[in-house]
Amino acid sequence: MNGKGVEYMKFSEQLNAYMEQLSCSARELGNLSGISGASFSRYKSGERVPELGTKPFESLCSAIAEIAVQKKLPDITAESVKASFLACDDFVATDKEVLRQNFNTMIAALNINLARLSQYTNYDTSAIFRIRNGSRRPGDAEQFAAAVASYVAREMRAASEIVAVAELIGCDVAQIYDLSVRYTKIKSWLLKQPVQEAGSDSVSKFLGKLDEFNLNEYIKVIKFDELKVPSVPFQIPSSKTYFGIKEMMESELDFLKATVLAKSMAPVTMYSDMPLSEMAKDPEFPKKWMFGMAMMLKKGLHLNQIHNIDRSFDEMMLGLESWIPMYMTGQISPYYFKNAQNNIFLHFLKVSGAAALSGEAIAGYHADGKYYLTKSRREVEYYRKRADEMLSNAYPLMDIYRSERESELNTFLLSDVKRPGNRRSILSTLPLYTLSDGLLDHILTRNGIDTEQKEKLKKYAAAQKERVQKILENETVEDEVPIFSEQDFANDPPTLELSGVFCETDIPYSKEEYVAHLDETNAFAERNPNYSFKQASAHTFRNLQILIHEGQWVMVSKGKVPAIHFVIRHPKLRSAIENFIPPVTEE
Repeated sequence: MNGKGVEYMKFSEQLNAYMEQLSCSARELGNLSGISGASFSRYKSGERVPELGTKPFESLCSAIAEIAVQKKLPDITAESVKASFLACDDFVATDKEVLRQNFNTMIAALNINLARLSQYTNYDTSAIFRIRNGSRRPGDAEQFAAAVASYVAREMRAASEIVAVAELIGCDVAQIYDLSVRYTKIKSWLLKQPVQEAGSDSVSKFLGKLDEFNLNEYIKVIKFDELKVPSVPFQIPSSKTYFGIKEMMESELDFLKATVLAKSMAPVTMYSDMPLSEMAKDPEFPKKWMFGMAMMLKKGLHLNQIHNIDRSFDEMMLGLESWIPMYMTGQISPYYFKNAQNNIFLHFLKVSGAAALSGEAIAGYHADGKYYLTKSRREVEYYRKRADEMLSNAYPLMDIYRSERESELNTFLLSDVKRPGNRRSILSTLPLYTLSDGLLDHILTRNGIDTEQKEKLKKYAAAQKERVQKILENETVEDEVPIFSEQDFANDPPTLELSGVFCETDIPYSKEEYVAHLDETNAFAERNPNYSFKQASAHTFRNLQILIHEGQWVMVSKGKVPAIHFVIRHPKLRSAIENFIPPVTEE
């Protein structure tokens, strides 16, 4: 979590906020939880804070959740209450205190530069000092530990430094020469937790799903190519009102039908901060909704989707994961609101050229919501204006580049050359800019690439070399590439990194060609002091390249045909991918 300018609630403030939201008294909550009046009074005033894992704390969370059920507030659960208390600034959870002590030990033992740590982790220096002395707790202990571990693992690269890390965390030095293993073990040591299994965190899952996703296969599975967009107008009254969750789902499907069957090709804008859990309980609704969305994209409509990301990081990543198939079409522009805080009213607004759907509900009373669908031109224009006003206040969650935006992608990368900041990449194959012209020509000839395509690819490779050389004049570039085995070359050989030129075929290396390119990459590193190259045993992604301009943006590129690039600037998501280190995977 970004440490800049973030203030967390005190435990007493959070407790009082729950009591106000639930309209319950101290006596009612005290009786239900079994906490004495005197103890409860101290919690309420801030004099005292219960400890994690104790009976009073567990009973308090359960009592708040029980009253929430009575008051028909399903979003307040024992787990969500616990999480909100854990995030309080003055709540001393065991894991946070262990983390603080271990963090201090690590700083002293490894002589860590706090200014550089602050810059890398995106926590300001004062926040780090306060975490060290215990006057502040990190809102998310695991996220803070991950950021620190990522910095230490990358910073401590010399043999003597790796020895010092091994000694500190109590492991054999040979175990942690690999960056991914070093990161995992440092993080676990900081938290005094068992080593997490590969892929257990939400960023890993998101990137893993993106890595494995095959658009062409997906299209076949959902029979997208066979879909026929009907031309018969959808008959609904010029306006219709819906009540409750069941009818809300009906209104969604009616909106999609009206949009698909109309002649209009105007872009569609969609926003909702309604909880999705109730809708997900209906096994048929997601299928029908996905079909309606597929039809809309098949028709060729562009969608502006404003995501509600004012929720936990894991939930945000899970939500984005479900959108991957639709992102891959290149027809969606995702947005988000900064500092969108609305805990009372829930809203719903979807507008196309043909129809508008508007709805609202009170938080916790989702089942009592009202939704209104209209095809009236004047009303659609009114809602379109509202949707445009929302878009003007929203920020791009990510820029998505497919082949039709190739020139825009190149313009973005060329303009970025002049911006200061170090670059890092986690690659699934060797970088094109270290490949000699002669070897490139040999690889293209062996793969039977025609003269016209050859020239295009050579021109692209030359442009990449020029771009990277300009960056290396003032800034550093670090590339990390997996080690390939004999079996890899036999079953699934690495391919040339051509995602930026949107090549229509994958061009594989032979083993000899790859080894020759590897030698050229090492020679490139020797000639360029600002360039560093490393190989890692982590083999997490076969089809993804992750390019990082630290503190600016990350670009996740899918190399396998059809190529696509996601440029992410959203601070929370960018920082998570920046700090990401591929987990070690067992073959």
